[in-house]
Amino acid sequence: MLDISKYYAFILPIIIWIFIFGVKIIIFSLKHGWNQDIKDTLAHVGHGHMPSAHTAFVLSLVTSIGYYKGMDSGAFSVAIILAIIIIDDSIRLRMYIGDQGMYLNRLAEHLNLGKEEFPKMKERTGHKISEVIVGGMLGIFLTIFLAKILEKYPLNLPDIFQFF
Repeated sequence: MLDISKYYAFILPIIIWIFIFGVKIIIFSLKHGWNQDIKDTLAHVGHGHMPSAHTAFVLSLVTSIGYYKGMDSGAFSVAIILAIIIIDDSIRLRMYIGDQGMYLNRLAEHLNLGKEEFPKMKERTGHKISEVIVGGMLGIFLTIFLAKILEKYPLNLPDIFQFF
């Protein structure tokens, strides 16, 4: 059997991100209705809305690196810096982009510009503070929960997955 425990710090954040993105799609669909075109739903949910999958992912990465590599490691320090940049981007920078989209939509409407020539821009690209907090807490707690489970029941893959 192939022991993949040395990759948990990498695997857990990806699992958390996929799970949180699924939760985000469900919450969005319950709130706004399910659109049969999954591409349209994903376009609406991709950036913004509850919970923040980016924040969950990056804080899951920080947590898993701290858990498996230690909070005194260089990788943990780099993950913290990365988390600060991503969370700041998801709250502040993308909100400014959404505001710009809103102002351009108003301008195009006020000037009676054609919808084909000037399609409506997305106005919701960032996260509210509550969405970031929920995503971050889910990322941290789910990572610790899965790490504890994996301590008791480690994942081992059959040797067929061993390439080297």
